[in-house]
Amino acid sequence: MRPTTAEHPAQHEAPPIPREPSPARSGLAWGVHVITASGAVVGTVALIAIAGGRLEIAAVMMLVALTIDSFDGTLARAVGVSEVLPAIDGRRLDDIVDFLNYVIVPAVFMVEAGSLPHWAFAAAPVLASCYGFSHVSAKTEDDFFRGFPSYWNVVAIYLWGLALGAGAGAAVVVFLSVMVFVPLKYAYPSKMPILRATTAVLGILWTVVLAASVLVPERVRGLHLLEASLAFPAYYLALSFWLSRRART
Repeated sequence: MRPTTAEHPAQHEAPPIPREPSPARSGLAWGVHVITASGAVVGTVALIAIAGGRLEIAAVMMLVALTIDSFDGTLARAVGVSEVLPAIDGRRLDDIVDFLNYVIVPAVFMVEAGSLPHWAFAAAPVLASCYGFSHVSAKTEDDFFRGFPSYWNVVAIYLWGLALGAGAGAAVVVFLSVMVFVPLKYAYPSKMPILRATTAVLGILWTVVLAASVLVPERVRGLHLLEASLAFPAYYLALSFWLSRRART
């Protein structure tokens, strides 16, 4: 017997009409995209500073870009930009800006700073990062980076600040370029299941120390702050390996 309308009223209900986001939420979403895109402007300023021989300004710009990238993703998820502005691919925008600031700018910086014996060595991080950024599992489903996550801006600042020499710089760059292809998992700071706040606070202090070491090196050189700041990258690596092992078990 055919069911009546009274028995199955849901079959005749109209589908719900999607609600348009409020002007305030749309404004917030666009604001988040502007913050992300501003990183490209910062990267451009860094390249201009490098061309003018102002490496300290370029290093500060790399830290500014790193700071922007550390919180824009959290803002995007809080606002729900993918729902409010579905025509704008926030992840693609972030990747474009990151490739500029994490790969191109530091590669040029290392060449200009004399951290590499020949400019050709800068091709290694650029080519490796092309692979790293384009890999479908560059960011894993359980919120890790796959392979060395192209933190070439950090590498460039340390090679220059510590004055390790071109030979050591080439060895570090080649080794980390190879590590891009090694499928180890590295923590995604803004999506870590634990210790997120602690890591954020340590990251802020680390950024301040690096900025001081770049801007007023004569005042902090005796304190060996730049050398001491290596404790944070060491903490990040240890945390990454511990979290990846924890995720497996």
